Amino acid sequence: MARRRAGFLALAVAGTLALGACGSGGTSTAPASNPAEVTGTLRVLVPSYPASNEGKAALEKVVASFNAKYPKVTIEPDFATFDTLNQKISTSIAGGQGYDVLVTGIGWVPPFAAKNVFEDLSTFGATADSLGSSSNPALVPASEFKGKVYAVPLIAGPKPLALRKSLFEKAGLDPSKPPTTMAEIKTAAEKLTVKDGAGNITQAGFDFWAAPGGYRQDFVALLGSLGKPLYNGDGDAQFAGSEGVQTLEWMKSMVNNVQKYGAQNAAKSPLVNTGEAAMGFTGGYIDCSDKGVGKAVCDDLVYFNLKDKEGSMFTGGQLASVGRTSKLKAAAWDFIQELSKPEAEADIAALNFAVPAAKDASNSEVVKSNPASTFVAANLGDAKFEGGAANWLELRGTFGTSLDDALLGKKSAQDTLTALEQQSK
Repeated sequence: MARRRAGFLALAVAGTLALGACGSGGTSTAPASNPAEVTGTLRVLVPSYPASNEGKAALEKVVASFNAKYPKVTIEPDFATFDTLNQKISTSIAGGQGYDVLVTGIGWVPPFAAKNVFEDLSTFGATADSLGSSSNPALVPASEFKGKVYAVPLIAGPKPLALRKSLFEKAGLDPSKPPTTMAEIKTAAEKLTVKDGAGNITQAGFDFWAAPGGYRQDFVALLGSLGKPLYNGDGDAQFAGSEGVQTLEWMKSMVNNVQKYGAQNAAKSPLVNTGEAAMGFTGGYIDCSDKGVGKAVCDDLVYFNLKDKEGSMFTGGQLASVGRTSKLKAAAWDFIQELSKPEAEADIAALNFAVPAAKDASNSEVVKSNPASTFVAANLGDAKFEGGAANWLELRGTFGTSLDDALLGKKSAQDTLTALEQQSK
């Protein structure tokens, strides 16, 4: 979900030295066992909330609940965006003003945990098992790095597949039996693709929902369907083997065959939602009201996930961590507990067109409000993530452009993935 790489190099160079000398702006004048007497300022980095009246009102509810326990602690929010988040974190640490609470994205935990930016949450008794008792267990691996837990999942932003029933039927296909393997999808996509007399694609058979440089998440989902993660739990690359080559070669066989490379509409919305594609990747939320796509479109959509060897659905999301240098760590942990309460998660999910990370998210009104969210919440067990390496924030942009070279035939799939694997070490 987060996109920006700039600033991470500065963190890599300065992080270790700065962390040893700096702390957050907060100081404690009372033991953590007496929250009512703790004083100080808690600096919280919250890209979860837009700096709008709606976003500020949602955050204020969390602050009010927190201040009922910590009445003498002031909350200083930083309404960053994911485009500025990396730079914000790097600058804050280099300047000796690290955040007490940091909300980041899936894939961000290993890079920052490796640089000692995040506190090991076992300090507060948190384990993978304890997180899995309240959060969806499928999201817990995104909180870990080398066997330790560094973050609490707040929301998930999955990308399921969807098809248009009417277009399937028009092509003589059965929409009640969605294709789920790469072979099935390609066969169906070629039947669904419509071209004009000059051979130009006028209706895509499959939408990757990706601009140039943006096919990385699709690769993760397809690779996951073959039973391979991008990285294992130790941060070792898993994508350059036969499964990765099969995935990338399949993607190449689809580009400019069933969809023009990098095809997007002006709104950059999923083409399956607009009928410009008969099938493809889509978002985990859809507005079925008259202000959105409308009920007729929603009724024409069928959601499903990839499944070659196992179910797979690319999933982004947001997680909350305690700053390693915070002098108010107990208060920071308690603030995260407020962020992860059902009402707060529901507010964050609604503001980010996502679903809550809670185990019982399917019962949330924000999930039940639309068919896309209902589907993804019920199928989060298929979640597959990007990231896993300590240098992921540096590598992910290169990853996207490198995949493009293979998709356009400039470089072989094997050479592309081998080169990326070398950069992961």
